[in-house]
Amino acid sequence: MTDLITKGFHHVTMVSGNAQRTVKFYRDLLGLGLVKRTVNFDDPTAYHLYFGQERGAPGTLLTFFEWAGLPHGRPGIGGVHHVALGVADEAALLKWKRWLNDHHVPTTGPVNRGYFKSLYFQDPDGQILELATKGPGYAIDEPAGALGQQVMTPNDAQLQRSPEGRLYAEMTHAEPVASIGADMAIDGIHHISAITADTERADRFYSSALGLRRIKKSVNQDALNMPHHFWANYDGKTVGPHSGWTLFGYPENWNRVRGGVGQTHHVAFRAPDAESQAAWREALVAAGVGVSPVMERTYFKSIYFQDPDGLLLEIATDDPGFAVDEDPSRLGESLALPAWLEGEREQIERSLVPIV
Repeated sequence: MTDLITKGFHHVTMVSGNAQRTVKFYRDLLGLGLVKRTVNFDDPTAYHLYFGQERGAPGTLLTFFEWAGLPHGRPGIGGVHHVALGVADEAALLKWKRWLNDHHVPTTGPVNRGYFKSLYFQDPDGQILELATKGPGYAIDEPAGALGQQVMTPNDAQLQRSPEGRLYAEMTHAEPVASIGADMAIDGIHHISAITADTERADRFYSSALGLRRIKKSVNQDALNMPHHFWANYDGKTVGPHSGWTLFGYPENWNRVRGGVGQTHHVAFRAPDAESQAAWREALVAAGVGVSPVMERTYFKSIYFQDPDGLLLEIATDDPGFAVDEDPSRLGESLALPAWLEGEREQIERSLVPIV
């Protein structure tokens, strides 16, 4: 389909039922920067909030449409199961568990996933989130130069129901955590896990459409009869950061995703610039994939299409970035609008509930 290879994620966009509640959770509780407060360019009555590292680097961005009053959705085939954010190590994971629990956020884990350690929880809308450690990495059971060649099965320590797994899940940080320290810093998107009805069809699509390579064939540790496969930006030697894309294989007759509050709207992958994005679009169209026109999003340009399960995907450019309309030191402090909506600012601001 194309020889182009994405470096990984640009952003992932989810649906919020309340913008202020979302800000309180992701900015104040998780310590992410609110790098842009704007509106949904296709629905200017709704907030579009961007969280990430200080300057909003691709691969660190979680974005939210606020659609108050929309019913809650549910995960299923063609949707995202959870979004995982990266932390340094097990010590950070245990501090996060104590921090979240002390702030009345229930957690599951830690869980030993073999390639990383994980902690699970939900945001106020029910979006499933994970914190995952950087290591030990995908080369613990296969050579780094030959990932994804065999089906790998988890050992007892990686199963939550095993005695070892239950004992590990009871661990936490011994003392209360006063604040989010540098050792707890979230390093963008670790991986995103979605649901497919056919992992082999998915492999053909993601390898040809985005240049991702399958780096692990395993099973769902919580449902051993179902496959769990991993893809990433992989050059045959190393796995690129912020590029882990995993798919749970569910039976064809499983529930389809139902969009709504607490669900993911779309997943965006990176293109370095408009020229490569145009080449991507041309290749997708030539392969018979329905692709949107190039959409101007001020901070990047976008094209949209669906994977074979119906999941909405985007390819977004790295440039020009979030400082195009705000001082880099004051990103996200005020409502930013694209030029074509500035004439409606007063009306738009009246329609939005202020965020503090």
